[in-house]
Amino acid sequence: MSIPASEPAASSPVPSPAERVSTPVDGVDVLGALSPSRAGDFMACPLMYRYRTIDRLPEAPSPDAARGTLVHKVLEDLFDLPAPERTPERAADMLAPAWDAILAVEPALAEMFGSAGPDLAAWMASCRTVLARYFDLEDPRRLEPAERELYVEALLESRLLLRGFVDRIDVASDGRIRISDYKSGRSPAEGFEAKALFQMKFYALVVWRLRGIVPSVLQLIYLGNGEIVRYEPDEQDLLATERKVEALWRAITLAQETGDWRPSPSRLCDWCSFHEYCPTKGGTIPPLPEPPAPVVDASTDESAD
Repeated sequence: MSIPASEPAASSPVPSPAERVSTPVDGVDVLGALSPSRAGDFMACPLMYRYRTIDRLPEAPSPDAARGTLVHKVLEDLFDLPAPERTPERAADMLAPAWDAILAVEPALAEMFGSAGPDLAAWMASCRTVLARYFDLEDPRRLEPAERELYVEALLESRLLLRGFVDRIDVASDGRIRISDYKSGRSPAEGFEAKALFQMKFYALVVWRLRGIVPSVLQLIYLGNGEIVRYEPDEQDLLATERKVEALWRAITLAQETGDWRPSPSRLCDWCSFHEYCPTKGGTIPPLPEPPAPVVDASTDESAD
């Protein structure tokens, strides 16, 4: 199946952030677009991928995801300040206006804090705790990022478009590149780092294809428990990542052609919004949208983890 690089799925009249900034690819019959979030969805559960990307089923706002969005917003805006002002106290003061800015775009998030939801004051306190932990890991007064919340996309030779938002890119005086991603949750248990690093290798692959430079360091900054996971990729790593994403796309295309979007039960089911549509939870799979939507990535916010 071939689609224009920036075409949204037919079932969603509102383009995602990625689709709004994506650059049309001229003269190339693009296979489709894939982000690390949607690739991760398919690897975790093909049925969840279908519901998010093709059906575009609504999902209830999550306090944890909203916390990640808010903390990411503050950490992005923090570097607009002069270096001496990038302090924990100033960052804490930025939380409330940043939340107001987010609600102006996504007012439905306020519905989380009704009678049955969490207390807003307690939730904001948890955001302050997570944000303060960042300053135990890095000193932003000594950093001058080259890019923040950067949208990147690269077209592979296979005609698959890779795209997403990178939280931060630092460039050293000698040209070395470091890619950083903020996570508001806890670092993965031993043995699960590879899954977490897939996202970063994905971004490193895109940056390599764009700039011709293999990033020197990839780092995941876990604010839930105050740890940084670092990895130093090489070309073989990124070539292997390229083969993996292309294999994923072939599997997604096969699922589209056969209609076989089977569920994959795991502990992640506890956080899934689609139980009423999942046969493993007693739900019923709805028919595919008519006409069938093209298999196109609909990634929203890569940073709200």
